[in-house]
Amino acid sequence: MADVFIKPQIGGGGGIVIDDDWPGYSLDLFSYPAHYSGDLDCVVVPHGVIVDRTERLARNIMDDLGDHDIVVLCVLKGGYQFCVDLVDKIKALSRNSNRTLPMRVHFIRLKSYLNDQSTEDLHIVGAEDLSFLAGKNVLIVEAIVGTGKTMNALLKHVESFSPKLIKVAGLLVKRVPHNSTCLPDYVGFEIPDRFVVGYALDYNEYFRDLNHICVISESGKTKYKI
Repeated sequence: MADVFIKPQIGGGGGIVIDDDWPGYSLDLFSYPAHYSGDLDCVVVPHGVIVDRTERLARNIMDDLGDHDIVVLCVLKGGYQFCVDLVDKIKALSRNSNRTLPMRVHFIRLKSYLNDQSTEDLHIVGAEDLSFLAGKNVLIVEAIVGTGKTMNALLKHVESFSPKLIKVAGLLVKRVPHNSTCLPDYVGFEIPDRFVVGYALDYNEYFRDLNHICVISESGKTKYKI
């Protein structure tokens, strides 16, 4: 097996760093749907590691926002699995501690990708009227942040409804050229600039049924290209 890829977290808020030269885990070490045979290069983050890291993020959120009502904005479709697991972890902490975190969950959808390329054409669905956010504490839950342009656009839109506080939880932050300063407050993993799928992250609606976060192969891109 290759060397362990986890490096110490820098500054306490940057997430677990996965190096650019990390080759990933061999697919042979894990179970995954047989219909994706040949469509993946490697496993970048196994499902169990995702679950454990999500629990830690839930604790951090509880420490910061506990005893305050919050509205969770789940960014679909890629963020739904991360959001479900994060909310479940927060609920479990609320049941088993002296602090509580009442939550309402609202779903919005962003679309800015065509195949594996981000486009300038950003669509926000379900966020036309967010007036109920006025004066509220908001937690935006997103699966992956790349250049930050999409998140910047969403933050400006949410801010226009005058919430009291906005925090962002991002499972993945991708190291890409021209990355903006718009980074999540709670980061799961910082990953290289490779196109990843799984854990609800898709490529043209495929791979959402994959539990691990994996790198899609070139043949997989060609197979499912539209």
